[in-house]
Amino acid sequence: MSTPATPTVPIWQWPLRLLFVVGVAYPVTLAWLGLTLRHRERLPLKGPAIIVANHNSHLDILTLYSLFPLSRVLNVRPAAAADYFLVNRWLAWFATHVVGIIPVMRGGASKSVDPLAGCAAALEAGRIVILFPEGTRGEPGQLSELKSGLWHLARRYPDIPIVPVYMYGLGRVMAKGQRVPVPFFVDVYVDRPFCWHEDKVRFKNDLQARFVALQRKVTGQAAAPRETRSATPDAARQVPGTEPRQG
Repeated sequence: MSTPATPTVPIWQWPLRLLFVVGVAYPVTLAWLGLTLRHRERLPLKGPAIIVANHNSHLDILTLYSLFPLSRVLNVRPAAAADYFLVNRWLAWFATHVVGIIPVMRGGASKSVDPLAGCAAALEAGRIVILFPEGTRGEPGQLSELKSGLWHLARRYPDIPIVPVYMYGLGRVMAKGQRVPVPFFVDVYVDRPFCWHEDKVRFKNDLQARFVALQRKVTGQAAAPRETRSATPDAARQVPGTEPRQG
């Protein structure tokens, strides 16, 4: 199955995407799990921009969607593995038209096919693209070696900001092999943006160091005592962007 490069969201898909976020992403992350977000003000609300995040769970995309106010959701496009989400026509339709992924061909793609074409088209269209530079889901709480795809994409758009986001707790909520999410609290920490660097090794090492630093901050915060958020009706109705910023 080919990898579509559709930078814009057709009008008929708007209600499907919004219903998915309102009916699935927000309730799961904000009510069922509970979410603490630090430095929301660093999240880009306009594109083109790239968000890079660690990858431990199928719920990563839902959590990242829930960080944005509903008015910005249609401008966000998460990249995901084509060999997983395009495995059959029904999953492919749901993933591309409802979840809104950009399918990316992982290792083994033909040289005649640009695996990042969809991401490039989305950036050209002014979207916020979400990438998981580890390439696949890792073990809970562990960072894997970063792939080079982000460097190649950012080289085409060296002035576009790249915003690292570290998510803690999702590996326990729904790790590999799990079908039902377990209600653990999730911590998300947004770092300051940075830009592409021509030295690929330095670029990857710098990004890896940022993730490690975020991991230390988040795990340190998670270890501190705190009140448990209850899934009250008010909490379930809370929409990202309406609560006070957290430092």
